[in-house]
Amino acid sequence: MDFIVFIHGNIKYQITIDPTVWIFDDRKIDLTTWSGEENRKQEEIEAYQKSVSEQWDKEITKGVDAPKRSETNQVRSKKEQLIHGTFAMPFRSFLENAEPEADAKQVVVETSDGTEHTVNLQDALQFVTGFSKDGEPLKETGPVHVYYGDGSNKENPITHVTGFRVV
Repeated sequence: MDFIVFIHGNIKYQITIDPTVWIFDDRKIDLTTWSGEENRKQEEIEAYQKSVSEQWDKEITKGVDAPKRSETNQVRSKKEQLIHGTFAMPFRSFLENAEPEADAKQVVVETSDGTEHTVNLQDALQFVTGFSKDGEPLKETGPVHVYYGDGSNKENPITHVTGFRVV
């Protein structure tokens, strides 16, 4: 239970989160390159548009090729990234799945030392929750770290987070 985090309070559904399984989730983001949620969303849109454009150009000029099997070097590289990476997960989907009640206005980030950090609900939707550093779970200062969506506390996140209380 040391690595379990709860979303509770003024919500329809209490959520229990195990951040140790997030390493397998495709929504994870690399914290070493992350510079805020707005930048990340824009970069994702640009990367998608670029890949679609490249694919379109390729099909127009060369025709369609059957997909090739992935190379073992790509697999090995991806595995190395997972083993040594520093990752976080956008918090929005978890909070939205908890379905805050209509009168909910704030989220209190609870920590193991009793410190509480209160933010408005809209700001909490932009949270990014760190769950690994250099390929290891956040054993000493975790289970998760909270980063504000604007990246303002990237160098000094909220640590020792045990839960999120919606009020």
